[in-house]
Amino acid sequence: MILEIIIGFAGGVAVGAGFVAFITVLGLIPRLILMTRMKPPAGETAVVAGALAGVFLSGMSPAVSGLEVALPIIGLSQGVFIGMLAAALTEVLNVFPLLFKRIQVEDYLFALMYALVFGKVAGSLFHWVIFTP
Repeated sequence: MILEIIIGFAGGVAVGAGFVAFITVLGLIPRLILMTRMKPPAGETAVVAGALAGVFLSGMSPAVSGLEVALPIIGLSQGVFIGMLAAALTEVLNVFPLLFKRIQVEDYLFALMYALVFGKVAGSLFHWVIFTP
């Protein structure tokens, strides 16, 4: 039992350290704060509070009553965070401009971006409606 706790804790620390290193090296948090025009202490506090809330909620038993009302808010918050993280990552790495220049479709940049957004939304809704009980 104690060995399982130690292994689980070590795995969590390793994954958390890797995630923090990933965000720090690429400078995603400053970019997110710049994109959302938040003041730095508020943005950093929001990221830390969101991470702690995610850890707390993921460790809770699904039998906790009263969370059913908050599930849409929690899901929306998680989706916004992942979307902002992905947007900041692609902007930091300049993925789309390089890709569009490489395949020579710079003239269709906005149409392709909207196609990506609507495709992601449609895929997420399809998964939620079909596969979520």
